[in-house]
Amino acid sequence: MTTLHVLDVFLGPDGAGGNPLGVVLDGAAVPPPERQTVAARLGFSETVFVDDRARGTLRIFTPAVELPLAGHPLVGTAWLLAHTGTPVTMLRPPAGDVPVSTEEGLTWIRARAEWATLYDARQLPGPADVDAHGIPGGDAMIAVWAWEDEPAGRIRARVFPNGIGIEEDEATGAFALQLGALTGRAIVIRQGAGSELHARPAGDGWVAIGGRVALRDERPLAPA
Repeated sequence: MTTLHVLDVFLGPDGAGGNPLGVVLDGAAVPPPERQTVAARLGFSETVFVDDRARGTLRIFTPAVELPLAGHPLVGTAWLLAHTGTPVTMLRPPAGDVPVSTEEGLTWIRARAEWATLYDARQLPGPADVDAHGIPGGDAMIAVWAWEDEPAGRIRARVFPNGIGIEEDEATGAFALQLGALTGRAIVIRQGAGSELHARPAGDGWVAIGGRVALRDERPLAPA
């Protein structure tokens, strides 16, 4: 029986928040033509199918589309591979090779912002404006953000990937990559109900993003 691991990725320091992620470590057990159907049925913002644990080769699906790269699936999968005894220093989604590291309880990946989904990023006057923002609907791909404490590099954000079948994302690594490149400095992003994402420039157009991960559940994966 193929196992589905369910993780919470980008947990806050108190264990709150976190974006649920489905990971199938035995990705070969799910034929590629069936993966989109499985991801849609599971309903997570992303589901990962790992095709080669040793090499870190994987594919990422939202309920509606396949993505070449996404942050919370890569951070979560890197953590899970280490947690299950097969750590890697590189993940290989379709977009390209993504280095992996750990530091002070955080799992980090490094990528280029343009590899991931880019959002219509709108800076608002303050955190209250972010909290009051409505869900755009339609095929919008909008992210709103504001400084909570600019000298300290702390940001409040919400992300609405409506165009890829997600109404509002609890924690969005792709936007953390984009915001890390936009601000050009180390930042801590508070997103959703309590998630926390770390981002920092990594040189030559690369950005590192990191966060806390926990295993929520393991269960058999039903056939497509």
